[in-house]
Amino acid sequence: MKNVILYCRVSSDEQKTNTSLDFQEKKLREHCDKHGYNVVECYHEDFSGKHHDFVRPEMKKIRDYCKKHKHEVDLILFLRWDRFSRNPEFAYMFKRIFMDEWGINFNAIESPIDFSSTEWSTLLSNYCAAAHTENNKISRRTRDGIRETMLSGRWANSAPRGYKNVHIVDSNGITTAKTIEIDEEKAPLIRAIFHEVAKGVEAPCAIRRRIAPEIPESTFLDILRNIFYKGKIRVPATKTEPEVIVDGLHTPLVTEELFDTVQDIMDGKRKKQPKLTKPVQPEFYLRKYLICPHCGRAITGAFSTGGSGGKYPYYFCPTSGKHLRMSADTVNDAFVDYVSGLRPNEAIMQLYYEILNDLRKENARDIRAMIDKIDGEIYEMNERMNKIEDKYLDGEIDKDAYNRMINRQKQQVKAAEDRKELLETPNRGKIEPQLKYSMSLIDNIDKFFQYAPAEVKIRALSSIFSGKLEFDGKIFRTDSMNSVLALIYQQTNELRNPKKENGENLSTFPASVPGAGVEPAQG
Repeated sequence: MKNVILYCRVSSDEQKTNTSLDFQEKKLREHCDKHGYNVVECYHEDFSGKHHDFVRPEMKKIRDYCKKHKHEVDLILFLRWDRFSRNPEFAYMFKRIFMDEWGINFNAIESPIDFSSTEWSTLLSNYCAAAHTENNKISRRTRDGIRETMLSGRWANSAPRGYKNVHIVDSNGITTAKTIEIDEEKAPLIRAIFHEVAKGVEAPCAIRRRIAPEIPESTFLDILRNIFYKGKIRVPATKTEPEVIVDGLHTPLVTEELFDTVQDIMDGKRKKQPKLTKPVQPEFYLRKYLICPHCGRAITGAFSTGGSGGKYPYYFCPTSGKHLRMSADTVNDAFVDYVSGLRPNEAIMQLYYEILNDLRKENARDIRAMIDKIDGEIYEMNERMNKIEDKYLDGEIDKDAYNRMINRQKQQVKAAEDRKELLETPNRGKIEPQLKYSMSLIDNIDKFFQYAPAEVKIRALSSIFSGKLEFDGKIFRTDSMNSVLALIYQQTNELRNPKKENGENLSTFPASVPGAGVEPAQG
C-alpha cells in the first residue's frame, strides 16, 4: 500500500471562502480510496504561488515531513497542475528534489503525467505554462480594471483609516455595487490629527503618542501624506502610462488647504518667526508667540480694569475667552518655569564643550575616526535591511512587519548620514558661535526671562524658538526649537530616558522637542 501526502491549494480569499480546499481534499481522498492509497498527511495552502512558489509555508512543511520520514512517503497528490504550480521552474526543481533525489513521486489526479515516458517534460512545461499564461491574463485584466476604476475617481482597494468599504445590496440580497463612505467612528480622530499637525507647534511623533498611540508610527506618517483624505486619488504609473492624480468621488475628510498646510510642515517649510506689529509691552512679551490650543489663533493681551480701579494684564484668545483667559503674570511665570527646565545636565554641557574644543583644534584625525565609525554603523544597518528582505522573501515575516522594520532602518540610516554630513562639512566652524551663544543662553535662561528688558526677552525667544508655542493653561508645546538647543535637549532626554516607546527614533522627525505632556529636563 502506498503512503500518500495530499496537497490542496487556493491562491485567493475568494477561493478560500468558496470551500475550494474542502472540495479538493474530497476529490483527492476519493481517488485514494479508489486506488487503495494510505493518506498519511493532508496540507491546505491558502498562499499565492504567483511570486512565491519557493516559500509557500505548507510546501515547506511537506519538504520537512519528507526529510524527517525518509522512505515512508511514496507519492504526493494534488487535484490539478495549476493547483500545484504555475511556475515551470519550480515544477522542475520539485521533480529533481522529490523524484530524482528522494524517490518520491508527485502527480495530479486530473491530467496525470507518465514520468516514465519521453514526453513528460513537454507535458509538465505545457501544464504549468498554460496556468501561468492564464494567470497573467487574469492579473492583466484585474490591473487594467483597477486602474480604470481609479481613473474614474472611484477607490478600488481597502478603505483607508477613517473610511469604510460599503456593499450596495439589492432587494434580493445580491451585491450590485461597491462604494466607500466615511467611518463616523474613526473619522474624527483623522481630522484631529491633521488639525494638530497643522498648528505647527508639536512634532508629529509627539502628537501620535498623545492622541493616537494605537496607530503605528509608519502608518501615522502615511496618513499625513495620503492625498485621499483631501479628496484626491493617486493612480500609480504603469510601464506605458504615467502616474495620474484625479479628483475622487468620495467625500474628503479634510480641506485641501489644511492638507497642504500639513505637507509644508512635514517638509519643514513653515518655520516662520512670529512678527510683532505693535510695540512690545513688558507684561505681554509672549504675545504673538502663543497660540490657542483650541482654534490655533494667536493669543493676544490686554489690561482689564478691576473693581478697585486698578489695571491687570491678561492673555486671552481673540476667538473666545472660554478657550483661554489667564493672568499675564501667571502665564509669564509658567513660561519661566518651562524654559528653566530645559537646562541640560552637566554631562551634556561638558560633552558639547569638548566638541567645541575639538572644533577649535581642528582635530581631523578624531573627526575621521568618528566618520569611519558612522560608516560602519551605516554598513551594519544596510546589512540588517538585507537580512530583513531575506526573511520577507523566505516567508518568515509578513509585509506589514517588513515595511515597519525597513522604514525604521531607513530612518536610522538617514540620521547617521546627517551626523556624517555635519562632520564632513568644511564650514562647520560657523556652528561654533551659534552653539556657544546657545549654551550660554540656555545655562542662564531663567535669569533672561525674569530680569531682562522686554526687548531682550524677545531676542531670546527668537533665538530659542523659530515658530510659535501652544499653551493650554498648563502645558507649553512646540516643535520649533533652535536646532542646536533641540539636539542638546534630545541628548539630555536620552541620558535620562534611554528606553524610547516602541523603539521610536525621535531624531527622525523635524524639531522633535519637547513632546506633549513631557516635563522639561531638570538641571
